[in-house]
Amino acid sequence: MDLSIVKDEHVPFPVETTAAHHTSAPPVLTSHSPVLNQGLAAGFKRVFRTEEDSPCPFPGLLPGVLEMRVKEGSKIRNLMGFAMARMQCKEGNSEQVGLRQVVFTGSGRAVTKTITCVEIMKRKVGGLHQLTKLRYKGIRELWESQEGGGAKMTVHRTVPSISILLSKDPLNPLEPGYQPPEMQSVLWEERQDSDAVCSDAGKRQFDYNVIQSETQSKRFCPQGGISLN
Repeated sequence: MDLSIVKDEHVPFPVETTAAHHTSAPPVLTSHSPVLNQGLAAGFKRVFRTEEDSPCPFPGLLPGVLEMRVKEGSKIRNLMGFAMARMQCKEGNSEQVGLRQVVFTGSGRAVTKTITCVEIMKRKVGGLHQLTKLRYKGIRELWESQEGGGAKMTVHRTVPSISILLSKDPLNPLEPGYQPPEMQSVLWEERQDSDAVCSDAGKRQFDYNVIQSETQSKRFCPQGGISLN
């Protein structure tokens, strides 16, 4: 084989990579990885997801409190059907006594659905004290290539999480995130009163404009009559 040497000139050589035959751990990515920002367009599919264990943000809860874990794919009808059945049991029933407290928890894309469940519960069951806590939670996901070859990668993400306590018994009003049960009804009544005032003002303004236009369209006649333009 003949080799030629070129002086004072840089000749780049392509770099070739070959797959290793040994088994290695899947790469670990974070939520700021460029692969995640591109929507995992490389053909990976999530096959496993776990959330880190976190302590309850509400110390001193009553025994047997109902905890509703809201997921992204949860059905609101199913969640509320179960929760309402536990909260609205009659106190005189010795077999099933209505619960005094319920905790709704959701993270990531399930935060909005968690708030929706809480608002439905507050409208159905009156007089509920509310306590809201926000925090961040770590999530570990395992992604697998759909193109074959057994390629895998592990993704660590940090997502927002919300926990809302609804209680029939009074809570500490000085606790951050506390909301009294009268807050919702007062706001609703104030909004109705405001809408009624705006509606009455609009009607009065409309009547005044009509009367003014009719007055301007009339012309006084010296003979004692009124003629229209």
